[in-house]
Amino acid sequence: MGSRIRVGRRLAVATGAVALLCATAAQPAMSAAPVSFTRIAGVTSPGTPSKYNKVGILKVGAKKAKNVLVLNPGTSASAAYFVPLAQDIVAKRPGWQVWSVERRENMLEDHSRLDQAKAKKISPKAAFDYYLGYITDQSIQPHFQNIPDASVAYAKQWGMNTEIGDLRRVVLEAEKLRGKVVVGGHSLGGSITTAYATWNFGGKAGATGLDGLVFIDGGSGPMPSFTEQVATERLAEFNKPTTSPWLTFGGFPAPLAGLFNSTGSLGVLLDPDSPSIGQAFPALPANLKPSIPVTNAGLYGYALDSKTSPPSLIAAQAHLGALAASGDPRGWDDSKALTPLKRFATMFSGFGLKSLDGTAWYHPQRLTLDAGAVAAGNANPAQKVLNVQATKGKNLPKSLRIYAFGASLGGQRVLDAASALGKQSKIPNGQLTLVNRASTYAHNDPNSASPKNDFVKFLLPYLTKVEKDPAS
Repeated sequence: MGSRIRVGRRLAVATGAVALLCATAAQPAMSAAPVSFTRIAGVTSPGTPSKYNKVGILKVGAKKAKNVLVLNPGTSASAAYFVPLAQDIVAKRPGWQVWSVERRENMLEDHSRLDQAKAKKISPKAAFDYYLGYITDQSIQPHFQNIPDASVAYAKQWGMNTEIGDLRRVVLEAEKLRGKVVVGGHSLGGSITTAYATWNFGGKAGATGLDGLVFIDGGSGPMPSFTEQVATERLAEFNKPTTSPWLTFGGFPAPLAGLFNSTGSLGVLLDPDSPSIGQAFPALPANLKPSIPVTNAGLYGYALDSKTSPPSLIAAQAHLGALAASGDPRGWDDSKALTPLKRFATMFSGFGLKSLDGTAWYHPQRLTLDAGAVAAGNANPAQKVLNVQATKGKNLPKSLRIYAFGASLGGQRVLDAASALGKQSKIPNGQLTLVNRASTYAHNDPNSASPKNDFVKFLLPYLTKVEKDPAS
Protein backbone atom coordinates (compact mmCIF):
# COMPACT_ATOMS: atom_id res chain seq x y z
CA MET A 1 0.00 0.00 0.00
CA GLY A 2 1.08 3.60 -0.40
CA SER A 3 -0.15 7.13 -0.38
CA ARG A 4 -0.70 9.66 -3.14
CA ILE A 5 2.93 10.16 -3.99
CA ARG A 6 4.61 13.52 -4.19
CA VAL A 7 6.13 14.15 -7.60
CA GLY A 8 5.91 17.86 -8.35
CA ARG A 9 2.98 19.08 -6.34
CA ARG A 10 1.19 15.67 -6.27
CA LEU A 11 3.99 13.21 -5.66
CA ALA A 12 6.40 14.16 -3.63
CA VAL A 13 9.51 -9.06 18.84
CA ALA A 14 12.85 -9.17 19.50
CA THR A 15 16.19 -9.11 17.79
CA GLY A 16 16.97 -12.32 15.94
CA ALA A 17 15.68 -14.52 13.17
CA VAL A 18 11.91 -14.81 12.90
CA ALA A 19 10.66 -18.39 12.95
CA LEU A 20 8.93 -19.50 9.80
CA LEU A 21 5.51 -21.02 10.34
CA CYS A 22 4.40 -24.11 8.48
CA ALA A 23 2.55 -23.40 5.25
CA THR A 24 -0.28 -25.73 4.30
CA ALA A 25 -1.23 -26.86 0.83
CA ALA A 26 -3.86 -24.13 0.74
CA GLN A 27 -1.22 -21.40 0.88
CA PRO A 28 1.64 -20.52 -1.47
CA ALA A 29 4.85 -22.09 -0.14
CA MET A 30 7.83 -19.94 0.68
CA SER A 31 10.66 -20.44 -1.83
CA ALA A 32 14.02 -21.91 -0.90
CA ALA A 33 15.68 -18.53 -0.39
CA PRO A 34 16.42 -17.94 3.31
CA VAL A 35 14.27 -15.39 5.13
CA SER A 36 15.33 -13.84 8.43
CA PHE A 37 14.42 -10.84 10.53
CA THR A 38 16.37 -8.71 12.97
CA ARG A 39 16.05 -5.38 14.71
CA ILE A 40 19.01 -3.08 15.14
CA ALA A 41 19.49 0.16 17.04
CA GLY A 42 17.87 3.12 15.33
CA VAL A 43 18.29 6.81 16.05
CA THR A 44 17.15 8.31 19.33
CA SER A 45 13.92 10.20 18.71
CA PRO A 46 12.88 12.84 21.30
CA GLY A 47 10.58 11.40 23.95
CA THR A 48 10.49 7.92 22.43
CA PRO A 49 10.96 5.01 24.87
CA SER A 50 14.27 3.29 24.16
CA LYS A 51 12.54 0.03 23.19
CA TYR A 52 11.08 1.77 20.13
CA ASN A 53 14.30 3.40 18.96
CA LYS A 54 14.92 0.44 16.68
CA VAL A 55 14.55 -0.41 13.01
CA GLY A 56 13.81 -3.85 11.59
CA ILE A 57 15.38 -5.57 8.58
CA LEU A 58 13.61 -8.43 6.82
CA LYS A 59 16.28 -10.18 4.76
CA VAL A 60 15.62 -12.46 1.79
CA GLY A 61 18.45 -14.26 0.04
CA ALA A 62 21.63 -16.19 0.71
CA LYS A 63 23.89 -14.78 3.43
CA LYS A 64 26.87 -15.22 1.12
CA ALA A 65 25.32 -12.82 -1.41
CA LYS A 66 27.21 -9.53 -1.05
CA ASN A 67 24.96 -7.19 -3.03
CA VAL A 68 21.92 -5.69 -1.31
CA LEU A 69 18.75 -4.05 -2.58
CA VAL A 70 17.22 -2.13 0.34
CA LEU A 71 13.49 -1.48 -0.16
CA ASN A 72 11.33 1.04 1.74
CA PRO A 73 7.58 0.36 2.04
CA GLY A 74 5.01 3.01 1.22
CA THR A 75 2.29 4.54 3.36
CA SER A 76 0.61 2.02 5.66
CA ALA A 77 2.80 -0.81 4.34
CA SER A 78 5.57 -2.72 6.05
CA ALA A 79 8.45 -5.10 5.38
CA ALA A 80 6.56 -8.36 4.73
CA TYR A 81 4.85 -6.66 1.76
CA PHE A 82 8.03 -7.14 -0.28
CA VAL A 83 8.73 -10.82 0.52
CA PRO A 84 7.15 -12.49 -2.57
CA LEU A 85 8.82 -9.90 -4.82
CA ALA A 86 12.14 -10.41 -3.02
CA GLN A 87 11.89 -14.16 -3.52
CA ASP A 88 11.42 -13.64 -7.27
CA ILE A 89 14.43 -11.32 -7.45
CA VAL A 90 16.92 -13.48 -5.57
CA ALA A 91 15.82 -16.59 -7.46
CA LYS A 92 17.03 -14.90 -10.67
CA ARG A 93 19.88 -12.91 -9.16
CA PRO A 94 21.45 -15.15 -6.48
CA GLY A 95 24.28 -12.67 -5.94
CA TRP A 96 21.79 -10.30 -4.35
CA GLN A 97 19.90 -10.09 -1.09
CA VAL A 98 16.75 -8.00 -0.72
CA TRP A 99 16.35 -6.21 2.61
CA SER A 100 13.02 -4.59 3.36
CA VAL A 101 12.74 -1.98 6.10
CA GLU A 102 10.40 -2.54 9.03
CA ARG A 103 9.71 0.92 10.45
CA ARG A 104 9.53 1.46 14.19
CA GLU A 105 5.79 2.14 14.32
CA ASN A 106 5.09 -1.52 13.60
CA MET A 107 6.37 -2.49 17.05
CA LEU A 108 3.10 -1.08 18.41
CA GLU A 109 1.05 -3.78 16.68
CA ASP A 110 -0.58 -6.69 18.52
CA HIS A 111 0.00 -9.84 16.45
CA SER A 112 -1.03 -12.31 19.14
CA ARG A 113 -4.12 -13.73 17.42
CA LEU A 114 -2.76 -13.34 13.90
CA ASP A 115 0.18 -15.54 14.86
CA GLN A 116 -2.19 -18.11 16.33
CA ALA A 117 -4.27 -18.09 13.15
CA LYS A 118 -1.17 -18.48 10.95
CA ALA A 119 -0.18 -21.49 13.06
CA LYS A 120 -3.78 -22.84 12.67
CA LYS A 121 -4.33 -22.75 16.42
CA ILE A 122 -7.43 -20.59 16.01
CA SER A 123 -9.78 -19.99 13.09
CA PRO A 124 -9.78 -16.90 10.86
CA LYS A 125 -13.18 -16.07 12.40
CA ALA A 126 -11.71 -16.14 15.92
CA ALA A 127 -8.93 -13.81 14.80
CA PHE A 128 -11.43 -11.47 13.11
CA ASP A 129 -13.59 -11.37 16.23
CA TYR A 130 -10.60 -10.52 18.43
CA TYR A 131 -9.51 -7.59 16.24
CA LEU A 132 -12.83 -6.33 14.83
CA GLY A 133 -15.86 -8.42 15.74
CA TYR A 134 -15.97 -7.10 19.28
CA ILE A 135 -16.82 -3.65 17.94
CA THR A 136 -20.41 -4.78 17.28
CA ASP A 137 -20.52 -7.74 19.68
CA GLN A 138 -19.59 -6.77 23.22
CA SER A 139 -19.71 -10.40 24.38
CA ILE A 140 -16.39 -11.10 22.67
CA GLN A 141 -13.74 -11.26 25.36
CA PRO A 142 -10.81 -10.75 25.44
CA HIS A 143 -10.36 -8.45 22.48
CA PHE A 144 -7.93 -6.09 20.83
CA GLN A 145 -7.12 -2.92 22.75
CA ASN A 146 -6.77 0.37 20.90
CA ILE A 147 -3.77 2.52 21.79
CA PRO A 148 -4.85 5.98 22.99
CA ASP A 149 -3.21 8.72 20.94
CA ALA A 150 -2.17 10.55 24.09
CA SER A 151 -0.07 7.58 25.21
CA VAL A 152 2.05 7.67 22.04
CA ALA A 153 2.40 11.43 21.59
CA TYR A 154 6.14 10.85 21.05
CA ALA A 155 5.23 9.32 17.66
CA LYS A 156 4.57 12.85 16.42
CA GLN A 157 8.36 13.10 16.16
CA TRP A 158 8.57 10.11 13.79
CA GLY A 159 9.01 12.17 10.66
CA MET A 160 11.61 12.20 7.92
CA ASN A 161 14.48 12.94 10.30
CA THR A 162 13.74 9.82 12.32
CA GLU A 163 13.08 7.72 9.22
CA ILE A 164 16.29 8.72 7.44
CA GLY A 165 18.30 8.20 10.62
CA ASP A 166 16.92 4.67 10.93
CA LEU A 167 17.43 3.95 7.23
CA ARG A 168 21.02 5.14 7.53
CA ARG A 169 21.66 2.37 10.06
CA VAL A 170 20.23 -0.20 7.64
CA VAL A 171 22.34 1.02 4.72
CA LEU A 172 25.51 1.00 6.81
CA GLU A 173 24.77 -2.63 7.73
CA ALA A 174 24.40 -3.47 4.03
CA GLU A 175 27.68 -1.73 3.20
CA LYS A 176 29.50 -4.02 5.63
CA LEU A 177 29.03 -6.84 3.11
CA ARG A 178 31.34 -4.93 0.72
CA GLY A 179 29.14 -5.50 -2.30
CA LYS A 180 26.89 -3.20 -4.29
CA VAL A 181 24.11 -1.37 -2.42
CA VAL A 182 20.95 -0.05 -4.06
CA VAL A 183 18.22 1.81 -2.15
CA GLY A 184 14.66 1.90 -3.43
CA GLY A 185 11.05 2.19 -2.39
CA HIS A 186 7.41 1.96 -3.38
CA SER A 187 5.08 4.98 -3.34
CA LEU A 188 5.98 7.06 -0.26
CA GLY A 189 9.00 4.75 -0.05
CA GLY A 190 10.12 6.43 -3.28
CA SER A 191 10.03 9.82 -1.55
CA ILE A 192 11.98 8.29 1.33
CA THR A 193 14.51 6.98 -1.20
CA THR A 194 14.96 10.47 -2.66
CA ALA A 195 15.23 11.97 0.81
CA TYR A 196 17.94 9.49 1.80
CA ALA A 197 19.91 9.93 -1.42
CA THR A 198 19.91 13.72 -1.09
CA TRP A 199 20.17 13.97 2.71
CA ASN A 200 23.00 16.08 4.08
CA PHE A 201 25.20 13.73 6.12
CA GLY A 202 28.04 15.93 7.31
CA GLY A 203 28.31 17.72 3.99
CA LYS A 204 27.92 14.62 1.81
CA ALA A 205 24.82 13.30 0.05
CA GLY A 206 23.35 10.07 1.37
CA ALA A 207 23.83 8.57 -2.09
CA THR A 208 27.60 8.80 -1.66
CA GLY A 209 28.73 5.19 -1.65
CA LEU A 210 25.47 3.88 -3.13
CA ASP A 211 25.38 2.21 -6.52
CA GLY A 212 21.77 2.77 -7.49
CA LEU A 213 18.29 4.04 -6.71
CA VAL A 214 14.97 2.34 -7.54
CA PHE A 215 11.64 4.18 -7.65
CA ILE A 216 8.45 2.07 -7.77
CA ASP A 217 5.50 4.34 -8.58
CA GLY A 218 6.78 6.97 -6.18
CA GLY A 219 9.37 9.68 -5.82
CA SER A 220 9.91 13.37 -5.33
CA GLY A 221 9.98 16.03 -8.03
CA PRO A 222 12.16 19.16 -7.86
CA MET A 223 9.48 21.43 -6.37
CA PRO A 224 8.07 21.20 -2.82
CA SER A 225 4.40 20.36 -2.39
CA PHE A 226 3.71 23.48 -0.32
CA THR A 227 5.05 26.87 0.65
CA GLU A 228 6.75 27.88 3.88
CA GLN A 229 3.48 29.38 5.14
CA VAL A 230 1.48 26.25 4.38
CA ALA A 231 4.16 24.08 5.99
CA THR A 232 3.99 26.26 9.10
CA GLU A 233 0.20 26.03 9.25
CA ARG A 234 0.13 22.28 8.74
CA LEU A 235 2.80 21.68 11.36
CA ALA A 236 0.93 23.84 13.88
CA GLU A 237 -2.29 21.92 13.23
CA PHE A 238 -0.49 18.60 13.52
CA ASN A 239 1.13 19.57 16.83
CA LYS A 240 -2.21 20.28 18.52
CA PRO A 241 -2.86 17.81 21.36
CA THR A 242 -6.13 16.75 19.75
CA THR A 243 -4.48 15.71 16.45
CA SER A 244 -3.61 12.04 16.11
CA PRO A 245 -0.02 11.02 15.38
CA TRP A 246 -1.41 8.59 12.83
CA LEU A 247 -2.57 8.95 9.26
CA THR A 248 -6.11 8.03 8.21
CA PHE A 249 -5.77 5.61 5.28
CA GLY A 250 -8.57 5.36 2.71
CA GLY A 251 -11.05 6.84 5.18
CA PHE A 252 -10.12 4.36 7.93
CA PRO A 253 -8.61 5.82 11.12
CA ALA A 254 -5.68 3.88 12.56
CA PRO A 255 -5.52 0.98 13.13
CA LEU A 256 -8.68 -0.10 11.24
CA ALA A 257 -7.21 -0.28 7.72
CA GLY A 258 -4.47 -2.56 8.99
CA LEU A 259 -6.87 -4.75 10.94
CA PHE A 260 -9.20 -5.20 7.98
CA ASN A 261 -6.30 -5.98 5.64
CA SER A 262 -4.50 -8.38 7.97
CA THR A 263 -7.59 -10.39 8.90
CA GLY A 264 -9.04 -10.27 5.39
CA SER A 265 -5.85 -11.52 3.76
CA LEU A 266 -5.58 -14.37 6.27
CA GLY A 267 -9.14 -15.41 5.40
CA VAL A 268 -8.11 -15.72 1.74
CA LEU A 269 -5.27 -18.06 2.64
CA LEU A 270 -6.83 -20.11 5.44
CA ASP A 271 -10.52 -20.29 4.54
CA PRO A 272 -11.07 -18.87 1.05
CA ASP A 273 -14.31 -20.64 0.13
CA SER A 274 -16.43 -20.08 3.26
CA PRO A 275 -19.07 -17.33 3.39
CA SER A 276 -17.38 -14.00 3.89
CA ILE A 277 -16.78 -12.99 7.50
CA GLY A 278 -16.36 -9.34 6.51
CA GLN A 279 -19.54 -9.17 4.43
CA ALA A 280 -21.55 -10.16 7.50
CA PHE A 281 -19.82 -7.54 9.65
CA PRO A 282 -22.13 -4.53 10.14
CA ALA A 283 -19.26 -2.05 10.54
CA LEU A 284 -17.60 -2.79 7.19
CA PRO A 285 -18.38 0.09 4.79
CA ALA A 286 -21.05 -0.73 2.23
CA ASN A 287 -18.84 0.27 -0.71
CA LEU A 288 -16.59 -2.72 0.08
CA LYS A 289 -19.45 -5.22 -0.04
CA PRO A 290 -20.76 -6.82 -3.26
CA SER A 291 -24.53 -6.98 -3.72
CA ILE A 292 -24.48 -10.78 -3.74
CA PRO A 293 -23.19 -13.24 -1.11
CA VAL A 294 -19.48 -13.91 -1.54
CA THR A 295 -16.71 -15.99 0.00
CA ASN A 296 -13.78 -14.69 2.05
CA ALA A 297 -11.71 -14.66 -1.13
CA GLY A 298 -14.52 -12.97 -3.04
CA LEU A 299 -14.83 -10.09 -0.60
CA TYR A 300 -11.08 -9.46 -0.34
CA GLY A 301 -10.68 -9.43 -4.10
CA TYR A 302 -13.73 -7.24 -4.64
CA ALA A 303 -12.54 -4.70 -2.03
CA LEU A 304 -9.05 -4.30 -3.51
CA ASP A 305 -9.32 -5.02 -7.24
CA SER A 306 -8.80 -1.93 -9.35
CA LYS A 307 -12.19 -2.32 -11.09
CA THR A 308 -14.40 -2.66 -8.00
CA SER A 309 -12.45 -1.09 -5.13
CA PRO A 310 -13.56 2.44 -4.15
CA PRO A 311 -11.41 5.40 -5.29
CA SER A 312 -10.43 6.12 -1.67
CA LEU A 313 -8.43 2.87 -1.69
CA ILE A 314 -6.56 3.49 -4.95
CA ALA A 315 -3.25 3.18 -3.11
CA ALA A 316 -4.16 -0.36 -1.99
CA GLN A 317 -5.32 -1.71 -5.35
CA ALA A 318 -4.03 -4.24 -7.87
CA HIS A 319 -5.41 -6.11 -10.89
CA LEU A 320 -6.68 -9.15 -8.98
CA GLY A 321 -9.39 -10.63 -11.21
CA ALA A 322 -13.17 -10.65 -10.74
CA LEU A 323 -15.98 -12.37 -8.88
CA ALA A 324 -16.62 -15.86 -10.22
CA ALA A 325 -19.37 -16.21 -12.81
CA SER A 326 -21.38 -18.52 -10.56
CA GLY A 327 -21.55 -19.98 -7.08
CA ASP A 328 -23.40 -19.31 -3.84
CA PRO A 329 -21.59 -17.73 -2.16
CA ARG A 330 -19.64 -16.34 -5.09
CA GLY A 331 -15.90 -16.99 -5.12
CA TRP A 332 -13.04 -15.19 -6.85
CA ASP A 333 -11.61 -15.83 -10.31
CA ASP A 334 -8.02 -14.67 -10.84
CA SER A 335 -7.23 -16.98 -13.77
CA LYS A 336 -6.57 -14.00 -16.06
CA ALA A 337 -5.36 -11.58 -13.39
CA LEU A 338 -2.04 -9.76 -13.47
CA THR A 339 -1.73 -10.35 -9.71
CA PRO A 340 -2.84 -13.70 -8.20
CA LEU A 341 -5.10 -13.11 -5.21
CA LYS A 342 -3.26 -15.53 -2.91
CA ARG A 343 0.06 -13.84 -3.68
CA PHE A 344 -1.49 -10.47 -2.80
CA ALA A 345 -2.91 -11.91 0.41
CA THR A 346 0.48 -13.44 1.27
CA MET A 347 2.12 -10.02 0.93
CA PHE A 348 -0.28 -8.34 3.31
CA SER A 349 -0.78 -11.15 5.82
CA GLY A 350 2.92 -11.90 6.15
CA PHE A 351 1.99 -15.56 5.93
CA GLY A 352 4.91 -17.76 6.98
CA LEU A 353 6.32 -15.04 9.23
CA LYS A 354 5.79 -14.55 12.94
CA SER A 355 4.68 -11.16 14.28
CA LEU A 356 5.01 -9.50 10.88
CA ASP A 357 2.50 -8.55 8.21
CA GLY A 358 2.57 -6.35 5.13
CA THR A 359 0.41 -3.57 6.53
CA ALA A 360 1.44 -0.80 8.90
CA TRP A 361 -1.50 -0.34 11.25
CA TYR A 362 -0.10 2.96 12.51
CA HIS A 363 1.45 5.26 9.91
CA PRO A 364 3.05 8.49 11.21
CA GLN A 365 1.38 11.58 9.80
CA ARG A 366 4.60 13.51 10.31
CA LEU A 367 6.47 11.30 7.85
CA THR A 368 3.93 11.99 5.13
CA LEU A 369 3.92 15.71 5.92
CA ASP A 370 7.71 15.93 5.74
CA ALA A 371 7.80 14.09 2.41
CA GLY A 372 6.18 17.09 0.77
CA ALA A 373 9.29 19.18 1.42
CA VAL A 374 11.89 16.77 0.00
CA ALA A 375 11.73 18.40 -3.45
CA ALA A 376 14.37 16.16 -5.05
CA GLY A 377 16.91 17.39 -2.53
CA ASN A 378 16.63 21.05 -3.42
CA ALA A 379 16.74 23.35 -0.41
CA ASN A 380 13.49 25.27 0.11
CA PRO A 381 11.78 27.26 2.91
CA ALA A 382 9.39 24.42 3.80
CA GLN A 383 12.38 22.22 4.65
CA LYS A 384 13.50 24.70 7.28
CA VAL A 385 10.07 24.66 8.91
CA LEU A 386 9.98 20.86 9.02
CA ASN A 387 13.72 20.32 9.65
CA VAL A 388 14.07 18.23 6.49
CA GLN A 389 17.74 18.08 5.53
CA ALA A 390 17.43 16.81 1.97
CA THR A 391 19.63 19.52 0.46
CA LYS A 392 22.25 17.62 -1.55
CA GLY A 393 20.15 16.91 -4.61
CA LYS A 394 22.82 18.29 -6.95
CA ASN A 395 25.64 16.27 -5.44
CA LEU A 396 24.74 12.67 -6.26
CA PRO A 397 27.52 10.43 -7.66
CA LYS A 398 27.60 10.54 -11.46
CA SER A 399 28.11 6.77 -11.47
CA LEU A 400 24.71 6.21 -9.85
CA ARG A 401 22.22 4.09 -11.79
CA ILE A 402 18.55 5.06 -11.46
CA TYR A 403 15.54 2.86 -12.27
CA ALA A 404 12.03 4.36 -12.20
CA PHE A 405 8.82 2.43 -12.88
CA GLY A 406 5.53 4.32 -13.16
CA ALA A 407 2.17 2.65 -12.47
CA SER A 408 -1.35 4.04 -12.23
CA LEU A 409 -0.84 6.43 -9.32
CA GLY A 410 2.41 8.10 -10.34
CA GLY A 411 2.82 7.26 -14.01
CA GLN A 412 4.96 9.63 -16.07
CA ARG A 413 5.52 11.91 -13.08
CA VAL A 414 7.66 9.20 -11.47
CA LEU A 415 9.84 9.03 -14.57
CA ASP A 416 10.04 12.82 -14.82
CA ALA A 417 11.09 13.06 -11.17
CA ALA A 418 13.83 10.47 -11.67
CA SER A 419 15.03 12.27 -14.80
CA ALA A 420 15.13 15.60 -12.96
CA LEU A 421 17.04 14.04 -10.08
CA GLY A 422 19.64 12.66 -12.50
CA LYS A 423 19.86 15.83 -14.55
CA GLN A 424 20.54 18.14 -11.62
CA SER A 425 23.53 15.97 -10.62
CA LYS A 426 24.64 15.55 -14.25
CA ILE A 427 24.13 11.78 -14.21
CA PRO A 428 24.32 10.57 -17.84
CA ASN A 429 21.00 9.59 -19.42
CA GLY A 430 22.48 6.17 -20.14
CA GLN A 431 22.49 5.50 -16.40
CA LEU A 432 18.68 5.82 -16.22
CA THR A 433 16.11 3.08 -16.83
CA LEU A 434 12.63 4.57 -17.20
CA VAL A 435 9.50 2.43 -17.66
CA ASN A 436 5.92 3.70 -17.74
CA ARG A 437 3.09 1.19 -17.28
CA ALA A 438 0.48 3.60 -15.92
CA SER A 439 -2.18 2.31 -18.30
CA THR A 440 -1.78 -1.36 -17.37
CA TYR A 441 -0.38 -1.58 -13.83
CA ALA A 442 -2.29 -0.55 -10.70
CA HIS A 443 -0.33 1.00 -7.85
CA ASN A 444 0.63 -2.33 -6.24
CA ASP A 445 1.00 -4.49 -9.35
CA PRO A 446 4.74 -3.77 -9.78
CA ASN A 447 5.35 -5.59 -6.50
CA SER A 448 2.71 -8.30 -6.83
CA ALA A 449 2.24 -9.25 -10.50
CA SER A 450 3.21 -12.86 -11.26
CA PRO A 451 4.43 -14.77 -13.17
CA LYS A 452 4.68 -11.97 -15.74
CA ASN A 453 5.91 -8.75 -14.17
CA ASP A 454 7.28 -5.87 -16.19
CA PHE A 455 8.81 -4.23 -13.14
CA VAL A 456 10.91 -7.33 -12.48
CA LYS A 457 11.60 -7.74 -16.20
CA PHE A 458 13.47 -4.44 -16.28
CA LEU A 459 14.83 -4.66 -12.73
CA LEU A 460 16.86 -7.82 -13.37
CA PRO A 461 19.08 -6.38 -16.16
CA TYR A 462 19.36 -3.17 -14.16
CA LEU A 463 20.79 -5.12 -11.20
CA THR A 464 23.16 -6.94 -13.56
CA LYS A 465 24.49 -3.61 -14.81
CA VAL A 466 24.93 -2.36 -11.26
CA GLU A 467 26.78 -5.53 -10.32
CA LYS A 468 29.17 -5.15 -13.27
CA ASP A 469 29.87 -1.46 -12.68
CA PRO A 470 33.30 -0.55 -11.26
CA ALA A 471 33.38 -0.22 -7.47
CA SER A 472 32.13 3.20 -6.34
